[in-house]
Amino acid sequence: MTTAVTADWLIFGTLVAVALALDILVARRGGRTPSPRSSALWSAFWIGLGLLFGGYVAWRFGGDAGLTYLTAYLLEKSLSVDNLFLFVLIFAQTGIPPALQHRALFWGVLSALVMRAVMIAAGIYLLERFHWVIYPFAGLLVFAAWRMLFGKEQETKVIEASCAICTSWVGRIIPIRPTTEGTAFLVREGGRWVATPLLVALVVIETTDLVFALDSIPAVFAVTRDPFLVYTSNVFALLGLRSLYFVLSGAIRDLRFLRTGLGIMLLFVAAKMLGEGYVEISPGVSLAVIALVFGVAIVASRLFPGPPAPTKEDAMIACTHLDQIQDLKPATHVCNECVQLGDSWVHLRMCLTCGHVGCCDSSKNKHATAHFHGSGHPVMRSIEPGEHWKWCYVDQVMIE
Repeated sequence: MTTAVTADWLIFGTLVAVALALDILVARRGGRTPSPRSSALWSAFWIGLGLLFGGYVAWRFGGDAGLTYLTAYLLEKSLSVDNLFLFVLIFAQTGIPPALQHRALFWGVLSALVMRAVMIAAGIYLLERFHWVIYPFAGLLVFAAWRMLFGKEQETKVIEASCAICTSWVGRIIPIRPTTEGTAFLVREGGRWVATPLLVALVVIETTDLVFALDSIPAVFAVTRDPFLVYTSNVFALLGLRSLYFVLSGAIRDLRFLRTGLGIMLLFVAAKMLGEGYVEISPGVSLAVIALVFGVAIVASRLFPGPPAPTKEDAMIACTHLDQIQDLKPATHVCNECVQLGDSWVHLRMCLTCGHVGCCDSSKNKHATAHFHGSGHPVMRSIEPGEHWKWCYVDQVMIE
């Protein structure tokens, strides 16, 4: 345990407040997509800040405390990278353009800091009073490891259902409009407040982080239960997540063994938690194991990449229905079938044979697919703003 006093918490709080103020200035630039260079520089800044605070911990409380903080920080940072997989999926499903993604991520991370403070305080309280709590905590870690290793498909389905504008559970609480309105989370329509897709993305990010906190907080308890080290390592691991997303969003899918590595890492910390009192594993050994597993997962992903994604040229060759594509305008600007059913709708597809407009498969009605089954017209095109891809229902390929 460290002997952190009020002054230590004030130094930490001041450092975080100044860093967040800088981040707010960046977030308020609004309407601009962060460049890869600026995102990389900000990521380096946040990582450097986290390591700098680790140096302060070592200077203030000794080398063992510094090593424990570094172990907890690396563990939390590694686990937070898995969030990036879901961020990519969330923004793809809600149609949030890159220029607005940083806003949802900033407020998502900010509220996560408060939520994790509450969860960490509750976890430490329980562990100090009820030793048997380590067993359900270890069980959570084993379940999280299983989810990392085998639950990706189910996890994807849950995220897709939560993000689909027409079927999202968020719509049960507040009406959702189909398109964004600048950087607004809420807008007034017809005398009432309605949510934009940006709010849906934020809410799903928050609920996703709640699930990840149930993994990462018990994991860090296997390293240390010192409140100062647990919370500061969590905060500094989260602070750079927004910038890291823009650095890795294009390459995150290429890290094919990362989830496997994280699953192994969670099994290790679960075993460490269950074995305390029987086997003493030093912070140095824990740090080495975590760094080794994380490093091997990244190197293996680079050395043994999965099959390359099909290129536009590959899809053009694979599709045998290009001659049926016509240069048409949408027959309507809504899905008429959805309107007749009284459903609100957003994602639309246009048949490139006849111009019929229907809702996509995120909809409970799936009228675009129904049109294909009814007409045999094979190719649909997205008519969402900024999207121009085409999908062949027969050959099952994305044409562009």
